Amino acid sequence: MAANVGETAKNVVRRNSEEVQGRGNWALFSELFADEFFDHTPQPGGARDKAGVLALYKRLREAFPDFTPEIHWQRVDGDVVTTFKTYHGTHRGNFLGIVGTGTKVSFETVDAMQVVNGKITAHWGVANLYSVMQQLGAIAPLSQG
Repeated sequence: MAANVGETAKNVVRRNSEEVQGRGNWALFSELFADEFFDHTPQPGGARDKAGVLALYKRLREAFPDFTPEIHWQRVDGDVVTTFKTYHGTHRGNFLGIVGTGTKVSFETVDAMQVVNGKITAHWGVANLYSVMQQLGAIAPLSQG
């Protein structure tokens, strides 16, 4: 039975990545996130609550209208699902103060999401925003050698 709970939790997180983040299904967002959701690692200037995450997702889709997640793997530990993924998108709108450049970018993210009773209740995560800033030309690449 525990494996089934883990698979259900992984499916909730996968649907958030693919359908909410990747397709902008905001109605599904409301179904998947608990009202008491708490983000332990919000993006700079972001709020830690459910509304803050929705605002972040919408900003990402405005900056990268073709924003697409590629899930590499997921693991479950208790009620926490950890996902390693790469996001892909074309920079068309403002992102971290940089106006749209038309540049195609990709960056890695590791997210841990707590899922209780089929709803995402908490998040911890790290996104390689340094790589995005390099790809957009805002930061010089590190010299090799």
